[in-house]
Amino acid sequence: MNIILFGPPGAGKGTQAKKLVDFYGIPQISTGDILRANVREGTELGLAAKAYMDKGELVPDNVLIGIIKNRLNEPDCKKGFILDGYPRTVPQADALAGILDEIEKPIDVVLNLEVADEELVERISGRLMCKCGASYHRTLNPPKKEGECDICGGEIFQRIDDQEDAVQNRLNVYKKQTQPLINYYSKQGILVTLNGARDIDEVFEDLKAILAKFA
Repeated sequence: MNIILFGPPGAGKGTQAKKLVDFYGIPQISTGDILRANVREGTELGLAAKAYMDKGELVPDNVLIGIIKNRLNEPDCKKGFILDGYPRTVPQADALAGILDEIEKPIDVVLNLEVADEELVERISGRLMCKCGASYHRTLNPPKKEGECDICGGEIFQRIDDQEDAVQNRLNVYKKQTQPLINYYSKQGILVTLNGARDIDEVFEDLKAILAKFA
């Protein structure tokens, strides 16, 4: 099955994508990951992308879509894939549709996780981290000793982009980018919107029920 997964920051998209990967044995394809892999491996498209990235510019759609096409043709995508973080605009969605037609791998379903802004802000702005990689949450998973990592004893901190003002800005950007795509895929009859504000396993059971018809 070929899936596009949408969800605002903090909606649990990453958690659900991992569960889908484990359950169905299909890869999660993040544009950021494959861009970095192509740059690291020095592929022709990776070098083209690097030229823009080194200047701090966005990688053009024609370069990005070529990298995605190559990735979707790899053997691990034979049973399907989960596209995460792409497309971000309607022109990208049109370009994606073109290459998927060409390689005969149409999108089966677009899954859209919805969570109210208030809850997303609370989820994200409560996140805390340690340099050792441990993560916490002020209310859901606080450290045993305030301000100190349970694992290494280091000082825990909040990322700048997890602060409330930054979170609200991230959500506004996401809405501007994604709403046209919601309409785009809704008109095609392949969009399914789920309530992502529930227990992780509840959401996953709903996802499995939706995907059962494509498996």
